Amino acid sequence: MSVARGSREQMDVATAVPTVAVFGAYGHTGRFVVRELLDRGLAVVAIGRDADKLRSLATDMAGTAMAGEDVGTMSGQGVEIRPASVDDPASLDRALSGAQAVINCAGPFATTAAPVIEAALRAGIPYVDVAAEIEANADTFAHYADRARAAGVLIVPAMAFYGGLGDVLATAAMGDWTKADEVHIAYALSHWHPTEGTRAAGRISRSRRGGRRAVYTNGRLEYRDDAPPTAEWTFPDPLGTQPVIAEFTMADVVTVPSHVPVPEVRTYMTATAAKDVVSSDAPPPSPVDERGRSDQTFVVDVVVRTGDEERRASVSGQDIYAVTAPLVVEAVERILSGRVRRDAVGVVSAGALFDAVDFLSALKASDCLELLQ
Repeated sequence: MSVARGSREQMDVATAVPTVAVFGAYGHTGRFVVRELLDRGLAVVAIGRDADKLRSLATDMAGTAMAGEDVGTMSGQGVEIRPASVDDPASLDRALSGAQAVINCAGPFATTAAPVIEAALRAGIPYVDVAAEIEANADTFAHYADRARAAGVLIVPAMAFYGGLGDVLATAAMGDWTKADEVHIAYALSHWHPTEGTRAAGRISRSRRGGRRAVYTNGRLEYRDDAPPTAEWTFPDPLGTQPVIAEFTMADVVTVPSHVPVPEVRTYMTATAAKDVVSSDAPPPSPVDERGRSDQTFVVDVVVRTGDEERRASVSGQDIYAVTAPLVVEAVERILSGRVRRDAVGVVSAGALFDAVDFLSALKASDCLELLQ
């Protein structure tokens, strides 16, 4: 596997500071990702359609917006801005020039994933996104697995709260198991105040599936017209038993079975959060601390079953959008430093790419997750 064409040459220059491009840098999640990259000492190329918003982002990050035509000048400090759009491939090529990896934070990913992946393949650099859209993630695996493998380029979709975290937890819970009969991933959110990006992605996903809901059963995605069932889930203390929407299907149904032989993957959402996300009255996230996080708290509880045996892994934290930043940046740092499974190449999910237990331990050490069990 090649980390990136030309990346080692870039890494050997005097600064030796990896440069990571962020597409959709001034969006809600993108801003968290840019800050996380800067906090870890990486250089950032901020990419988006609106040059004014890019300049504002760079100012907010206390960096220097270098908006000239000379995109080859990299200071290794602050934020360099490069306007580009998905309908202009040449602009994406210019924007990715000199970067060692690209993180796509711009949804809906049904629209943005393919153009940015194509640009990453042309540049020969790893592509990582934070897509929560089931169909967009399934498309990435279906359309790019062979091409990325042939090119020796890593593509990691859904490296986010939905899709990435659940996959890592399931993989950690499995331990030495190589397959499972069932994987259950339950989400408890204190509330879910969605961003406009979340709402837009949801509209596109519902449109693509004709208003039906998705489930992963019998080893494949199926679509159903009935209402999802309700149930109860017993979360770790102090939450305890909570009413949930069963079959509240999230991106984990794409990521987990991409590397785990398992016929049944089910995801659950606490009923109050499920009601929030579809309510037209729900406000957007509002920051309450110096890191820009909202007061939303979460627990993710994963149960893996094989025969009569059951294994479990659970975490808690604050703000599902904010926690995506350390998730995706930790992933990129590990990719660039070669801390990935040796046989991993092409389109790969987080659970298949990283040492799951070590990955979770790193997130705990950075104080963004608490490991519950």
